Amino acid sequence: MGVFETVAVALWAMLPAYVPNNAAVLAGGGRPIDAGRTWNGRRLLGDGKTWRGTAVGTLAGAALALILNAAEPTVSDLLGVALPTFPLAVVVALPAGAMLGDIAASFLKRRTGRERGAAFPGVDQLDFVVFALLLAFLAAPDWFGDVFTVPVLAVVVVATPVLHLTTNGIAYALGLKDEPW
Repeated sequence: MGVFETVAVALWAMLPAYVPNNAAVLAGGGRPIDAGRTWNGRRLLGDGKTWRGTAVGTLAGAALALILNAAEPTVSDLLGVALPTFPLAVVVALPAGAMLGDIAASFLKRRTGRERGAAFPGVDQLDFVVFALLLAFLAAPDWFGDVFTVPVLAVVVVATPVLHLTTNGIAYALGLKDEPW
């Protein structure tokens, strides 16, 4: 697989995991998942992790995966790259994993004394990737092994922080986020 194909496959395969957190920000609000509960005097997750945001984020990522499945033949032909399609289990696993990763990062932030919106370098950029990949692997190990080769995973690990910081910077400039990270 050449460099262009590797990058195209990596970004295509991760799109259903890249979209959920952005959709959650747009749909946010509502009842916090932790319902205000604390542990050792600190919130479990905080007000930023809501049931509505999690549901909308997961549904947005799943809907995108289904759209990508429908568009795959045309886009593969246009790019000259064999892009993967998403089995139904992965349609749900990638976005649900992304949301779960973001929730886990929020939990870690609270445990380490960071407030909502505080930077947590590395974790902020890759939390959702780790959980999305883990759930995708558990949901469809053969598909995962075929799609997420070592070069594709390397592209994901390098490209994701750049994409994350860029999209968050745009959301911040548009007034959709309170911080640019």
